[in-house]
Amino acid sequence: MTDTTRLTVAQALVRFLARQWTERDGVEHRLIAGCFGIFGHGNVAGVGQALAEQGAGTRDPLPYYLARNEQAMVHTAAGYARQSGRLSTLACTGSIGPGATNMVTGAALATINRLPVLLLPGDLFATRAATPVLQELEDPRSYDVSVNDCLRPVSRFWDRINRPEQLPAALMGAMRVLTDPAETGAVTLALPQDVQAEAYDWPEELFARRVWHVARPVPEPAALARAVALLRGSRRPLIIAGGGVGYSDACAELARFAERHGVPVAETQAGKGALPYDHPCAVGAIGHTGTRAADTLAREADLVIGIGTRYSDFTTASRTLFRRARFLNVNVAAFDAAKHAAEMLVADAREALTALDAAFGDVDWRADPGWTARAAELAAAWQAEIDRFRSGTELTQPVVLGVLNEVAAGGVVVNAAGSMPGDLHRLWRASDPGQYHVEYGYSCMGYEIAGGLGVKLAAPEREVFVLVGDGSYLMMAQEIATAVQEGVKLVIVLVDNQGFASIGALSESVGALRLGTAYRRRGPGGLLDGERLPVDLAANAASLGADVLTATDPQTLRAALAKAVASPRTTVVYVETVPGPAPAAEAWWDVPVAEVSGLPEARAARERYEEAKRDQRPYL
Repeated sequence: MTDTTRLTVAQALVRFLARQWTERDGVEHRLIAGCFGIFGHGNVAGVGQALAEQGAGTRDPLPYYLARNEQAMVHTAAGYARQSGRLSTLACTGSIGPGATNMVTGAALATINRLPVLLLPGDLFATRAATPVLQELEDPRSYDVSVNDCLRPVSRFWDRINRPEQLPAALMGAMRVLTDPAETGAVTLALPQDVQAEAYDWPEELFARRVWHVARPVPEPAALARAVALLRGSRRPLIIAGGGVGYSDACAELARFAERHGVPVAETQAGKGALPYDHPCAVGAIGHTGTRAADTLAREADLVIGIGTRYSDFTTASRTLFRRARFLNVNVAAFDAAKHAAEMLVADAREALTALDAAFGDVDWRADPGWTARAAELAAAWQAEIDRFRSGTELTQPVVLGVLNEVAAGGVVVNAAGSMPGDLHRLWRASDPGQYHVEYGYSCMGYEIAGGLGVKLAAPEREVFVLVGDGSYLMMAQEIATAVQEGVKLVIVLVDNQGFASIGALSESVGALRLGTAYRRRGPGGLLDGERLPVDLAANAASLGADVLTATDPQTLRAALAKAVASPRTTVVYVETVPGPAPAAEAWWDVPVAEVSGLPEARAARERYEEAKRDQRPYL
């Protein structure tokens, strides 16, 4: 007879999660490293009670952290997962109603960025004994609909546990997706509040220590042969390194392959640092936020080798950048490998690079020497451009980034939205992918501080520098209080330019006159063009428990950052930036412009748009 333990569904869930591990290359990692939660009536008596009951003597307790916003705690889990190489993550629990729907944005961010996070929202009564309950969405089409159904399209696995007997299978399915590099993303287990508290006799084997092997799929021999043949026919190849290079821990293999075969390497936002910025084959950022070096090579390449990239429109410059190239895509996910009618090599990046390199034996294939030399010249010229943009006596945004890059050597920079991701992509000098953490799959304003908290929890040995604009800060700054509560030290560089600078420039370029992009009072003419708002962001940060320093020029910024690094406490360095020279986009981005308009600015923008559209191709 099987031994059993009588626990509630929530108690069984917590005990199970605490015993899950991942393993890759013989190294084990705790899969669910902790649980962030905000409690309401939909989860306090279930998951909340289960976390409280663990006690100090519990075997493998699941650490609990208090967040301030449900969206933010999912961002924290995503930041943790990325910094952990997708081998470990956090669980997030919230109540029904707004506690659940607040998670939707975070779930979308995780799924788009291929990051594992586990969501445990409360749900309605499975018995419907008290319907309608507080915060219930009543849908006249079905009594089985709740707000948690909003999480279905943004989750890679979604299930509702209506009976205790359903929990084991759902848990196994959830863990499978969390640990599968090709399938991973947000995983949602909706937990009806009455079921959470229901007791059941669970088999003891459910709580045995379980290790999930994270596979390294190897290339199919026939696919490898096709890839080798494609490479042999190329004279001007270009590698695009995506996030999959870092997740596969394939940076050394990428460097070896590029060096032996003379192939220049460009990098996406997620792939930045795959090669050190000063590596002979590194040509920098690719796409709409790319360097002149990488984008010039992209236009001339005859073969693009995408490694671990999902080819966003920023990477391809909305399909205008790669004008002559065929594609060879190396990706653990067939969905991404198939993009742009590519030759597909579905495999782990490290295994694929090793196999490709071995297939050429004593290097019987290299890129054209003139191509390799040209790439090196273009890259060197761009490094000189970086120095030019980052020098100056005023605090322009590139100057701020330059000073921070000097101070942050070995640390991690975290950013997500606005004009800074573009400047960072072009100007930041990263030596490894763990030093650069820009969330640009969803480009979610408000990610920065919460995501930085997750990065620091995953890598406590590293300094974490959160770079956040005033727009993002005003959307979601409250996790400063969480960092202070937990004693997790962040260095937050708060850049104030009085509004949405990035979208303001875009608005002007499409003939929308920068409407709604500046933080100003309503003026006499009825527009938001009056005096600056008297918002004191530095005082706000101090009110949340952070130490605050102010910088007014490059010297005081360098001193403030040094003081922040030396401090054991979360410190906000407040900087008001001034307009100044910054690298402009040399590759296009498709943002449709009004086809008819009474504004001359919009008509001129439409003419430019139609001209740019002519370079767009389907990549077939």
